Amino acid sequence: MRISAVIFDWAGTMVDYGSIAPVIAMRRAFADEGLTLSDAEIRAGMGLSKRDHVAAILRSEPGLETWSRRHGKAPGDTDIDRIFQALSPLMAEAGSDRATLIPGAAACVEALRREGVRIGSTTGYTRAMMDPIQSRAAEQGYAPDAIVCAGEASSGRPAPYMIWRALERLDCWPTAAVVKVDDAPVGIHEGLNAGCLTIGVAATGNAMGLDADALQALPADVRALRLSQARSELLAEGAHFVVDSVADLAPFLSSRGLI
Repeated sequence: MRISAVIFDWAGTMVDYGSIAPVIAMRRAFADEGLTLSDAEIRAGMGLSKRDHVAAILRSEPGLETWSRRHGKAPGDTDIDRIFQALSPLMAEAGSDRATLIPGAAACVEALRREGVRIGSTTGYTRAMMDPIQSRAAEQGYAPDAIVCAGEASSGRPAPYMIWRALERLDCWPTAAVVKVDDAPVGIHEGLNAGCLTIGVAATGNAMGLDADALQALPADVRALRLSQARSELLAEGAHFVVDSVADLAPFLSSRGLI
């Protein structure tokens, strides 16, 4: 079956090599509450809607322990809402600063469109967070046919509803003829739950967590080991296939007769 649509994630997949912006914004938002977060603590919930991401951090063992020790009580919904509200402008700022397209992303979309493939996207960012990122991406030649943001479907990832809403806007079905591309486990689960062929992105996203310069600065053997581990992690989450970058996606699909 030839592919009718591809649904892309944003940070770590199409923009923001290494998915750095959410780490920057989350760290700042929680620092204002007196919590110092490690990269690992932030990245564990990457890809969730940002309110769910805040909640996941606060309800994790280290987050809950630190918060309770500092505030004398467990965090509640009002705490989650307050941090989420503070996060929104921080996320828009960091996301815009890091919205450079990943090398090969625009060419990938052009190749897909030449084959009649529609382009959609889903994201854990709200529309307010997404607007400046979308504008910067468009300036660089990437403008999806449909964008569905967190809060625009009844549930966020790993539920399939954002993908389904995007496909309704694209008028593309069945989901078996749709590819979901993502760099984070919750995005992989979103694609699987939607019934899509689901492809992980290893080198440019959350699994590696490094920008392009930092990745290339690694010793060759260390870089190869880290990439192997990132690929294995995404496959273990259920991804049907893994590519290193979206630059590899169109040739991969073409080689299998899917476009």
